[in-house]
Amino acid sequence: MNEANMSLFKSFATNSSALKHGEATMSLMQTSPYMVLSRSTCTSLRKTTSVGLSNFRGSTSVKVLSLLNVTRHHTCSSGEFCSSSKRRSRGPVMAAKKASEGAKQEDGKYKHTVDLPKTTFGMRANSLVREPEIQKIWVDRQVYKRIMDRNNGEKFILHDGPPYANGDLHMGHALNKILKDIINRYKLLQNYKAHYVPGWDCHGLPIELKVLQSLDQDARKDLTPLKLRAKAAKFAKQTVQKQMASFKRFGVWADWNNPYLTLDPEYEAGQIEVFGQMAIHGYIYRGRKPVHWSPSSRTALAEAELEYPEGHVSRSIYAIFRIVDAPLTSSGLLKEFFPNLCLAIWTTTPWTIPANAAVAVNAKLQYAIVELQSHSEDVSVSAGNKKQRLGSLLKESKKPFLIVASDLVLPLEAKWGMKLVIKKTLLGSDLENCRYIHPIDNRECPVVVGGDYITTEAGTGLVHTAPGHGQEDYVTGLKYGLPVLSPVDDDGKFTEEAGRFSGLDVLGDGNVAVAKYLDERLSIIMEESYEHKYPYDWRTKKPTIFRATEQWFASVEGFRQAAMSAIGDVKWIPPQSENRISAMTSSRSDWCISRQRTWGVPIPVFYHIQSKEPLMNEETINHIKTIIAQKGSDAWWYMKVEDLLPEKYREKASDYEKGTDTMDVWFDSGSSWAAALGKKDGLRFPADLYLEGTDQHRGWFQSSLLTSVATKGRAPYTSVITHGFVLDEKGLKMSKSLGNVVDPHTVIEGGKNPKEAPSYGADVLRLWVSSIDYTGDAMIGPQVLRQMSDIYRKLRGTLRYLLANLHDWRADYAVSYHNLPIIDRHALFQLENFQMNIKESYEKYQFFKIFQIMQRFVIVDLSNFYFDVAKDRLYVGGTASFTRRSCQTVLAAHLLSIVRVLAPILPHLAEDVWQNLPFQYNMEDGSVAEFVFESRWPTPNETWLAFPTKEIDFWAKVLEQSNIRNLTS
Repeated sequence: MNEANMSLFKSFATNSSALKHGEATMSLMQTSPYMVLSRSTCTSLRKTTSVGLSNFRGSTSVKVLSLLNVTRHHTCSSGEFCSSSKRRSRGPVMAAKKASEGAKQEDGKYKHTVDLPKTTFGMRANSLVREPEIQKIWVDRQVYKRIMDRNNGEKFILHDGPPYANGDLHMGHALNKILKDIINRYKLLQNYKAHYVPGWDCHGLPIELKVLQSLDQDARKDLTPLKLRAKAAKFAKQTVQKQMASFKRFGVWADWNNPYLTLDPEYEAGQIEVFGQMAIHGYIYRGRKPVHWSPSSRTALAEAELEYPEGHVSRSIYAIFRIVDAPLTSSGLLKEFFPNLCLAIWTTTPWTIPANAAVAVNAKLQYAIVELQSHSEDVSVSAGNKKQRLGSLLKESKKPFLIVASDLVLPLEAKWGMKLVIKKTLLGSDLENCRYIHPIDNRECPVVVGGDYITTEAGTGLVHTAPGHGQEDYVTGLKYGLPVLSPVDDDGKFTEEAGRFSGLDVLGDGNVAVAKYLDERLSIIMEESYEHKYPYDWRTKKPTIFRATEQWFASVEGFRQAAMSAIGDVKWIPPQSENRISAMTSSRSDWCISRQRTWGVPIPVFYHIQSKEPLMNEETINHIKTIIAQKGSDAWWYMKVEDLLPEKYREKASDYEKGTDTMDVWFDSGSSWAAALGKKDGLRFPADLYLEGTDQHRGWFQSSLLTSVATKGRAPYTSVITHGFVLDEKGLKMSKSLGNVVDPHTVIEGGKNPKEAPSYGADVLRLWVSSIDYTGDAMIGPQVLRQMSDIYRKLRGTLRYLLANLHDWRADYAVSYHNLPIIDRHALFQLENFQMNIKESYEKYQFFKIFQIMQRFVIVDLSNFYFDVAKDRLYVGGTASFTRRSCQTVLAAHLLSIVRVLAPILPHLAEDVWQNLPFQYNMEDGSVAEFVFESRWPTPNETWLAFPTKEIDFWAKVLEQSNIRNLTS
């Protein structure tokens, strides 16, 4: 590149009139071997240079690139202030750099001629030290409260879903709380009063089990309910403090001194109030219904307390029940096959056969009466197959006729290894009210018509129905008045009602015994291992059963339509999550809200000692609510019945006893909209936003919705955001056994081996949160963290460059917009668009787009182009020269903008930059913004956006060629 072209490019980079004809003069700085142009450019320069700027404006991209070849653009590393390329290594910048590093340059006699970058802002984050220091400043100066008090905009309430107080935090907690904090901090910058109150779920079985596990056998014997509750409360409060410290280390701002805990008396009283309102409206009732029961926990469970792990294998059977009678309307169809006509059923729970009360068919399905015939080949199709075993029935020479769904004849032939010859077909409705003999106790039972749950997807098309062990069975049983049999105790063992099976574990030897007994009586066609999803207790990780017990229920059916309507009034992010919660709400059964445990909020009911009739009304509930508000729920255990009852009932107190059930913990947390939003200062109902994991569609989102709709007639939130789960880098679920757990504490503080687990600090973890599309599952691991750390380093380097080149800056040095060179005005146009795009992404909660925009703008457009071409203006243009001040005007605007738009995501970095500002930032009211979040969001500038369209197109080509040059260099 010849000297004329080099001079031309410097003119282009520093002058507003570089693209226009005009009179100019050119000054030469004697201290530099390069020419540095003043504000104007002479016309004669155009005539003498080999590449004229007027020609450049209309040239091809190849010519643009040739001009950009003057300099090499690259990203500033953390160790330097955007040093020049090798092509320019002999220039004043490199000379100055060498001088600043101690290199001898004629005893530094040129040092005073260059303006080198200066800043106290460190190249390295030193996050282990600096982040806690910044957090201490925030606490000591009560910065969060200061901003809340100063902001005069509307309230923004993000209501915290309470994490469970029973262990250390995992990466899912980090994702959740950091997302919430990004949103709240953005709202603070937007002048909202974003009062964020954190909460904790403190009751329930997991905490109770933790306490029990910590005690030896002797200590457990002496454990009264009150002693257990005291230990559980102590454990929960200790865990809250531990988790709170971790959340603070993430950089989360909240009203940490006033959290809501579900064990607080005020909260418990609010929960009792919600329960009472639902009871008054007729939505609470007691009934004997099948519920999910955990033998390992000895309590009923809600759907949200279940998990469905892969790999569960059940012992399924194809069994037969012999028909003994048919109604007159059907006897003509069936009579010829008596007495050897049987119903064929399939079940994955043989242990429920003793409780069988009916066989259900689909009225609209076609069924076939088939004759079993052996194939000419060996009938032992399952020989050598350990997953299948033919029943003794098929070894008999005379086999019964069977009734199965017509569509399943061929699949059953293949499975059983038998020929099924169709003798007659009929509809399911033709079988209604036929009678069969129970295969165990010889009771006569009916054939009934069930619902749409009876299909031909599996089994035989006929469903063994035990109303005491299944929700659909129970509903069908209500229709026909079937008995609700459930001969199973709290431990999951058969009771004496089960006769010969009494004392056997239904999920173990009891299941085997029932199948064996049926086979001995020629009632088994085949046994088969069947792998499927099966409900497990999420706490003990052991299988559950369906079991009919006396429980308290919330009648979802009573307000289901209102709940469905309320769902439609909420903004769901992502939109498809509305379908998820709608499906779950529309299909869910009544909510079992009672638990047979000690650590929880009591169901405020008294039972008559003789009749067992419950006593619970508005007066009794309100009286207990008042007591609990003053003394806490422990009062239910230590106060006498006569003291717990209102005055008018005390004369009959001896006739009553207290109930021992506690409420489902989902009722606890699902009442937070009333007990926290409705009680805490600074909050309000409904909340603007709920934000939790996608599993909360059947958990907190739904329990909150149901309690709120039942009592308030509307959802407790106007918007809901759901995020996915955190997986390892390979997309696998994290587990200790796989050794792939990424611990947020280790990410921030580092592990035992610094090389394998370096300390990245909270901001790098927060940067990762912003980088992912949280609406799906997110992956994290060592490689991802290294990438985030590198990006963070580049962002920090850019901010350091800005700070260092503004070390002598004052606001009154600013050059007016219309006097700025064209390259500077374009830089401000880009900055304004950058701010607009970032703001739009914050408003839409699309943080991954912010991450992408930030990288592109700060690292590519800014560092790789503008900073690079501006160096000589900054370093050798003259301390108070127009060229330097105009460039500093742009740099100051960029620094003040970038640091604020970055602040919600990287608050520690932003605050560190702000505390190192070489100048004060004054607000519109004249006050000084001491902290970055006091400075508010950058004010939009319409003037900067009014950049000429033709110039926008031109500079887009310049940047494009610059990027190409960087990629190919």
